[in-house]
Amino acid sequence: MAQGYVKVVDLPQVIPVFPLPGAILLPRGQLPLNIFEPRYLNMIDDAMAGERMLGMIQPTGGPAQLPSLSAVGCAGRITSFAETSDGRYLITLTGIARFRVTSELPSQTPYRQVRAAFAPFEADLSEPHGGEAFDRPAFLAGLKHYLERRQLEIDWETAEAAPQEALINSLSMALPFEPAEKQALLESPALDDRVDVLTALMRIDAAETGDGDTPASMQ
Repeated sequence: MAQGYVKVVDLPQVIPVFPLPGAILLPRGQLPLNIFEPRYLNMIDDAMAGERMLGMIQPTGGPAQLPSLSAVGCAGRITSFAETSDGRYLITLTGIARFRVTSELPSQTPYRQVRAAFAPFEADLSEPHGGEAFDRPAFLAGLKHYLERRQLEIDWETAEAAPQEALINSLSMALPFEPAEKQALLESPALDDRVDVLTALMRIDAAETGDGDTPASMQ
């Protein structure tokens, strides 16, 4: 159960959103964020004074200050908060449930707010089912090939021991896929579907030629 939320009626109908390309949040996943823009500092102040809830959503193009929004995002609760000496906020969002944007509210705040429909994703509030067919050794072998090609590193001890959902969701959030690919992972109906999409993306990457990426770490 996610943060004490049992049914979609327990969730707010209107939430502030943080549009960020290439960044997704998934239920029970944790996303660290460094907040420095004044409008989003304002958003965090308001969220901390209320239910600590905000939605991560990817923009889909348009003007930088007011881009179009993806149809689906994920709401999270601020579960960690710190303020730096230069006025930035360092927060961690823990994913609660995905939502579909039904409308955007007229702007009365510096940040954007949407009316969120959580009903299509009510299953996000429960622990995932399935996973019996998950072939972890084969999946990790494919992951190793992908990471070697990308010159990335992870904590393999954690990857081998992590529960399936934690492993798949953390990889979906952290691996450097394109925004559209990230959105496909976000919108995968269930965990088994997300495994299939993630596996397919890694295989597609492995089939491509050339590698211009610089070394990085995902630890």
